Amino acid sequence: MQPHQLLAVLASGEALSGSRLAAEAGITRAAIWKQIEALRQRGVPIESAGAAGYRLPWPTQMLEEQAIRTALPQAVARRLGALEIHWEIDSTSSELQRRGSGAFDFSIVMAETQTAGRGRRGRRWLSPPGMNIYLSCLKRFEAGFASLSGLSLAIGVIVLRALHALGIDGARLKWPNDVLADSGKLAGILVELSGEYQGPCAAVVGIGLNVRLTDALREQAGQPICDLATLTQGMPPDRNRAAAALVTSLVEGLAQFERDGFAAFVEEYAQYDALRGVPLRVSSASGDLDGVGAGIDARGALQLQTAAGLCGIDSADVTVRRA
Repeated sequence: MQPHQLLAVLASGEALSGSRLAAEAGITRAAIWKQIEALRQRGVPIESAGAAGYRLPWPTQMLEEQAIRTALPQAVARRLGALEIHWEIDSTSSELQRRGSGAFDFSIVMAETQTAGRGRRGRRWLSPPGMNIYLSCLKRFEAGFASLSGLSLAIGVIVLRALHALGIDGARLKWPNDVLADSGKLAGILVELSGEYQGPCAAVVGIGLNVRLTDALREQAGQPICDLATLTQGMPPDRNRAAAALVTSLVEGLAQFERDGFAAFVEEYAQYDALRGVPLRVSSASGDLDGVGAGIDARGALQLQTAAGLCGIDSADVTVRRA
């Protein structure tokens, strides 16, 4: 029995004894214990239930291609270049990048766990299996890089659209590419471009969405983080349904961006802008700048109201200063 098979058996949340697991898998109880420990090392919160055996603290769902495809609108399913689910991969975005010109438009790669998931500026994205959603999408554009101004902000809006389709409210957007809830970061977005400046070019859009988090994972994150379970009073949506909502929103939203650019997303972004009216410290290579968030401009640049006037910020680490 491989780790992904064992996790699938435990997914119901029911307690199962080591002897029963060993008998069904045709291996020893010691081998089952080793697999349990391997999953725990990856961050899966498998509990020991005494004589009852092992269990997860909540039911979960393993990602399944057919379940996701079934939940997609037909128009979206027809546009997909690929839909793949891996048990383990270094990074879903890296996988799409390795394929280069061989990857079709709207190719989607997902994984139960990543060994080298990454966020903005090379930060590591923690990726325990069976708990969250790690997804990347390839979108090709005939136009060049200049036409993609504001794309990462548009992706934030696209993620919120997916959450709203799932009946989940309470998330906001932090410039340039974080999705927040009151208790912390809910999702991260990483957009990586390749191709010609004048076009054509391609964007690999990586999204990590927290569905369920453990206390240990919150401690490892090094920053406040939140999950869908918190926003839904402990009843997050089925992971396949959540994945399908993300895929649907991405395909529809990226097609809209290709057609209309960031202008189609400006008003929605402003509605959920977490930094507007908030005292900020913007850190960049040239130093720190203090001011108050004043929204974004038509290109997606952050507007900062400072003592010297209004400044536009194209790329920087933004920290919300404590009042």
